[in-house]
Order: sequence, then C-alpha cells, then structure tokens
Amino acid sequence: MSLTTKSLGRGRRVAAGSLIAVAALALTACEGGPDAASRPSSAASATSHDKATGGSSSSEGSAQASGAKEQSGTGGQRPSGKSAAPPGGKPTGKAPSAAEAHTSAEATSDRCTAANMSLRLGAADAGAGNIHYPLVFTNKGKKACSLRGFPGVSLINRDGSPVGKPATRGGGAGAVVRLQPGQSAHALLHTVNDGVSDTPCWADSQLVFVYPPGSKEPMTTGSRGLRVCGGRFDVTAVEAGALG
Repeated sequence: MSLTTKSLGRGRRVAAGSLIAVAALALTACEGGPDAASRPSSAASATSHDKATGGSSSSEGSAQASGAKEQSGTGGQRPSGKSAAPPGGKPTGKAPSAAEAHTSAEATSDRCTAANMSLRLGAADAGAGNIHYPLVFTNKGKKACSLRGFPGVSLINRDGSPVGKPATRGGGAGAVVRLQPGQSAHALLHTVNDGVSDTPCWADSQLVFVYPPGSKEPMTTGSRGLRVCGGRFDVTAVEAGALG
C-alpha cells in the first residue's frame, strides 16, 4: 500500500472518532439541561441553606412571614385597656367608702319599725277644696330610731277588702327624722272635697293600712271616715313632729 493511501485511511478514522465524541456530548447536554453542569446538587443546596438559616427551611420561613403579616393586617389581639372581670362575674366597679358602708349599716339597724312604733290618723285639715290628714308615727321603744322617705298607704275595710287604689307619692323624699323614745313624725295624706271634680268619690273606708318607710311589716289605724274624692289620693314623705 502506498503512503498516500495510509494517510487517507488514518484521517477517516480520526474524523469518525470526532463525530462520535460530539454526539456523546450533545446527548449529555440534552439529558441534564443547559444548566446541569453549573447547578449544585439538591443535597448540597439544602445543607448550605440549613447552615445559613439555623435549620429552618425557606418554605417554613415564608409561611411564618405570611402569617405575621396577616395578623398585623387584621389587628391581632390588641390590649383592650379594660380591667378583667373577676372569675364568674362582672367588674365590681368602685367599692363603697368606709363612711358609706357605716351609714348604710347604721340606717338598717337604726330604722324605726312597726314593732317599735304606734300609728294614728289625725284630724282632717280642709281648705281651698283640699283635705289633709296627718298620719302620725310615734316611737314607743326604749331607744332612738330613724325614719326617712314615704310610707306605703292603702285604704281597706275590716275584712281586708281594698277601697280604691294605694296612695301615690307627692313631693320630695325628705330628710332623715330621728325619733327619741316618745317622739313623733308624720306624713300627710291628701285628697279633695266632694264636687271639686267630676270623678266620683270612693266608698267609705274603715282602716288605713300602712307600711312605715323601709319596713316590711304593716300597721293599721282607724280611717276616721276618710273618703277619697276626685280620684286624688297621695302621701308625702315623713317629717318631724306630730299634727292633729
């Protein structure tokens, strides 16, 4: 074989080898993608991220940041500025002062009651179409007691049947009346004369049925012919002294 023929055969083999190498490189590039050679492996990436963030993953960090942002946007749990209620109840508010507590206790224990008073209805005082009857409370006990406010008053018969309606309250509540043993206080019952109004008079009553101010026990006394007319029947708060 000539030298020219041997050189031509060697060139063909080198060219074929180059084509095979190029084909192999192209196949590798297709399988790994264009960035396969430059990308770090997933294990290396996770290890590097864990070292940098102290072990928390990027997805967890994103979720925490999203939750914090959402809570901030909705206001979260803000301080109300109000004191909490005691367990099982509502806030108690301002406590009474020592003076208020003492006054309340004294008023309760010092109150005149039906058991330590007597009751009578005084004589009528008529004028200008109005009639007033003093309702007199007298302390018959051995120590002083106090009254304040309106008595509850109704008219009844001896069998207990009511006559008309209970008296309404007239005027202010008044001050505390201090009664030493034997002293009296009074409230005024008020009605009008017959004919002052077109409203008919009530039937005659026999007894005045009374709850002293602050008492749950009733007292009675004779009505002395008291008759309510014009639909007007009211009572004042107690005040010191006896009338009639």
